[in-house]
Amino acid sequence: MSKEYTTFKSFYPFYLSQHSNPISRKLHYLGTSLVIILFVTLLINGQFLGLLLLPVLGYLFAWIGHFFFEKNKPATFTYPGYSLMADFLMLFEALTGRLDHRHFSDSK
Repeated sequence: MSKEYTTFKSFYPFYLSQHSNPISRKLHYLGTSLVIILFVTLLINGQFLGLLLLPVLGYLFAWIGHFFFEKNKPATFTYPGYSLMADFLMLFEALTGRLDHRHFSDSK
């Protein structure tokens, strides 16, 4: 990752380009969805200490996708804030049919 990203708008297309493998994207969707479900459940039940598990749960699936399917370095290591935002945006766009598949090299 040689370019330095100073805005989320410029970072997001790069982020998408690093998720060309559909299995990796599905692992990201799974991890992000589980984080949302666990977050809400922990808040409702007042189990605030459990919130410490959220990064582990979310990143476990994402990093499996990167290391075993994408074979690239997660952007989280360099851009943790942008990457977190992009995880949620990519899931939202996938669920709403707005995900721009032109960024994925395997898309037709």
